[in-house]
Amino acid sequence: MKDKIRTILKERNGFVSGQELSEGLGVSRTAVWKVIRQLEEEGYVFEAVRNKGYRLVTEPDLLTKAAISERLSTEWAGQEVCSFDEIDSTNNEAKRQAEIGAPHGLLVISEVQTAGRGRMGRPWSSPAGSGIWMSLLLRPSLAPIQASGLTLVMALAIREAIVTLTGAECRIKWPNDIVADGKKVCGILTEMSAEPDRINHVVIGVGINVTDDSFPEEIRDRAISIWQVCGQKIQRAELVAEILKTFERFYEQYLQSGDMSTLLDAYNAALINCGQTVRVLDPKGEYEAVARGIIPSGALIVEKDGQTREIISGEVSVRGVYGYV
Repeated sequence: MKDKIRTILKERNGFVSGQELSEGLGVSRTAVWKVIRQLEEEGYVFEAVRNKGYRLVTEPDLLTKAAISERLSTEWAGQEVCSFDEIDSTNNEAKRQAEIGAPHGLLVISEVQTAGRGRMGRPWSSPAGSGIWMSLLLRPSLAPIQASGLTLVMALAIREAIVTLTGAECRIKWPNDIVADGKKVCGILTEMSAEPDRINHVVIGVGINVTDDSFPEEIRDRAISIWQVCGQKIQRAELVAEILKTFERFYEQYLQSGDMSTLLDAYNAALINCGQTVRVLDPKGEYEAVARGIIPSGALIVEKDGQTREIISGEVSVRGVYGYV
């Protein structure tokens, strides 16, 4: 009943009498009043006026299954949601769910991660109420070698979703970061379970700094939030829904071509260091080269001394010559 009352008040966008709510739901007005009190304890703010009823003023910034599901407009992405107040890692949980048969498109999301991590095992700060820490489970009909491109697909989807909702100027730093003002807004970690000739499942983990206004000292010089970039605090569930909608569209294009060819122009246009000198952090030896954009496989092409090389995600990192980008 609580979800029904919340939905009615949100959709009405005006006053709804207690009598109308009680009659429509077949409960007493006292029961309606108790639900309103419960919602207020969760952070909802209502205006109550005698002879007019209740009006929803503001709703809390929640990442519950209900908050996400009511905003979704997807065919499969996020149609099943596992939400948590706290978990070790959403990627870990998505992999656990995959092993027991969870479906393609399962979304795992949590307010807090106690063991969040990024690429190469680096820890990822995941404080409560300020970001989006989520993982999407996929069971694609692709060869294992094609899975790495899904990181690029997600990066493109996240950037477009942020721009659509906020207008914030943000770009992609190959292969898995969204950046603004020279700092990281979002990181992506893709993990796969596969046989030599087929994928069992892919988990794409996403960490987005949404409303943070301070960061741990060790990352303060390279982390930033959407709020710090554009000055507006968006509902996190709305951003999740927009990302899933956009990802679903790009994902279907990726499946049809089997690579980034149909998304190539959009990705390279969003690539922050395309045409710029970058430092390639190769275990065999660091060097500087000019980034020339990605090719359909998702590899980054760099040019050094008139010769081009393909940089494959997971093998090396790319940084700006004088800093993070």
